[in-house]
Amino acid sequence: MKKVSDFFGCKVFDDRVMKANLSAKVYQSLRKTIDEGAKLDITVANAVAAAMKDWAVDHGATHYTHWFQPLTGVTAEKHDGFISPSPDGGVIMEFSGNELIKGEPDASSFPSGGLRATFEARGYTAWDPTSYAFIKGNTLCIPTAFCSYGGEALDKKTPLLRSMEALNKQAIRILALFGNNDVKCVRTSVGPEQEYFLITKEMYEQRRDLRFTGRTLFGAKPPKGQEMDDHYFGVIKPRVAAYMEELNEELWKLGILAKTEHNEVAPAQHELAPIYTTTNIATDHNQLTMEIMQKVAAKHGLVCLLHEKPFAGVNGSGKHNNWSLATDRGVNLLSPGETPYENAQFLLFLCAVIKAVDDYQDLLRLSVATAGNDHRLGANEAPPAVISIFLGEELNGVLEAIETDTPYAGTEKTQMKLGVDVLPKFNRDTTDRNRTSPFAFTGNKFEFRMLGSSNSIACANIMLNSAVAESLKIYADRLEKAENFEDVLHEMIRKTIKDHKHIIFNGNGYDDTWIREAVEKRGLLNYRTTPDCMPHLLDEKNVRMLTSHKVFSEAELKSRCEIMLENYCKTVLIEANTMIDMAKTEIAPAVSAYVLELANTVAAKRAVDDSIACGYETGLLKKLARLEEQIAVKTDELEEAVMRLKDAEDIETQSYMIRDAVLGKMGGLRVSCDEAETITAKKYWPFPTYGDLLFGVK
Repeated sequence: MKKVSDFFGCKVFDDRVMKANLSAKVYQSLRKTIDEGAKLDITVANAVAAAMKDWAVDHGATHYTHWFQPLTGVTAEKHDGFISPSPDGGVIMEFSGNELIKGEPDASSFPSGGLRATFEARGYTAWDPTSYAFIKGNTLCIPTAFCSYGGEALDKKTPLLRSMEALNKQAIRILALFGNNDVKCVRTSVGPEQEYFLITKEMYEQRRDLRFTGRTLFGAKPPKGQEMDDHYFGVIKPRVAAYMEELNEELWKLGILAKTEHNEVAPAQHELAPIYTTTNIATDHNQLTMEIMQKVAAKHGLVCLLHEKPFAGVNGSGKHNNWSLATDRGVNLLSPGETPYENAQFLLFLCAVIKAVDDYQDLLRLSVATAGNDHRLGANEAPPAVISIFLGEELNGVLEAIETDTPYAGTEKTQMKLGVDVLPKFNRDTTDRNRTSPFAFTGNKFEFRMLGSSNSIACANIMLNSAVAESLKIYADRLEKAENFEDVLHEMIRKTIKDHKHIIFNGNGYDDTWIREAVEKRGLLNYRTTPDCMPHLLDEKNVRMLTSHKVFSEAELKSRCEIMLENYCKTVLIEANTMIDMAKTEIAPAVSAYVLELANTVAAKRAVDDSIACGYETGLLKKLARLEEQIAVKTDELEEAVMRLKDAEDIETQSYMIRDAVLGKMGGLRVSCDEAETITAKKYWPFPTYGDLLFGVK
């Protein structure tokens, strides 16, 4: 049996490989670029490219690609061969530093949101040396950023890297005020937990809605769902276990730190969680993970569903974004530490996060907004659309003591001032987790639980990094001018707690009374759908903050708002048209066929004896005839609502029309079709039911 340590990262051009294949001088120069952002010399790039090519060819690679993350929601790649013609008619394998550093894929067909005209096709990919190259199949994949000819970001990685640098810059200013002048870099780390469903490929192929949209648009509740809680952490079925085993092996080869796997709450639902790593690398790894999950599933006759709500009536799938801050010296800035001095520093970073989440609730909400996630948020298995922060009892007590200048009743009865001599030490975490909170502190990190399972984690982390950078900048600007550092620090933390405590909530986020309290008493935002929140990306305060930290330009923000709303509209339109198609060509004919059989049965019985009442068949006939008419009428109504979208003046108006009219018509058609499913003979129903899908993997 192979040991994991023997093959882990065998397909990655990682630090071990670089150290073994590069000269000491080249290696040290590259490390300086990776660790400190130093400019990459072309001679170093040429040496790295040659070593990377030789290593890749030795591992069976014939091609290379600049692997990037456009605004489509998936990754993109264009493969080029290493081969070049040789004078003798053969070929040689070549790869230069220029080819490593920059690529020129055609950008004309990628979403740009108006950043450039369709005929302006040129786009550039730029190597991200902080994320290791890897081999996939026979291709060397080089993680890159993607921008237009004019330099505008056309991807998710570029603004993510910018946001990481913005946060790094402001965090170092704060640390210097606490005397930590040896820190050269502060990085955010992420560990995204990934939920997913597995169903059989055979059943998937029979469902047009799953093939076209990734979720079931019809489906009556089965006799058994998740009521018994018997699937959660239950024994993993052999077929699923075999899938997980191969998935782990493939991920480990790519250096992805897949660690935890288990059954989730809903039948056929599972989860995979990695060990934390630097945010841009974690983003690359998560995109790769989703791709590999689907490829490995196909080898096992399965389909991996990553949609946020593939089945109504059971839990949807999220992606919990565990976020923390650490220095290049290995200090976690969200860990209280061992001394009062460290506690003071921790409290300032904690308050920066609290302030950021409150000030930019709208940005965090819209960072996870998709048509799929709209079905999941607030559905009693995921956080509500209202953002709040869970801190736990002890931290709550500490903050209350600071706010009121009263003794802290924790480990020591001491007045809560932030001077290093008098601040008491408190424990890291003495509170249970809160699974209902959108943004929960869990000891030394925050868990942002609102992300949907198919989301790129880049968007949420861009907004989170940027918002925290803004809080830290405000603090640093004031503290650097302070005559009495400790007094200003104490007052600043106290004021932050007072101004932003309304977003702290330690109770049950699933409770309807909380939503009313949050909105009516605390004034928190409740953007239930993508059209509700996405336009707020362009609010003045948001544009000012994001542009001031150079995370986005104003043009890039406008383009992203346009693209996200367009994606929302296209997604729902595909779903609506799929529903119309299935209702007309599959469901209605199935119901009609069963109606005809029932009518023939009644006629046959009465032909034998006209005194036979045929009560069962007659009653069923009446119900089905009524539903048959409803399905026809509601299909026509949905079709008309879709047709009216052509009259929309712009994409924002169209998104509101979808929210206010189309989704309701889709829901109405589904209700009638699902009721018909429950009383139509199984042999007539045209596709696998929920019971088949959720319990079909043995």
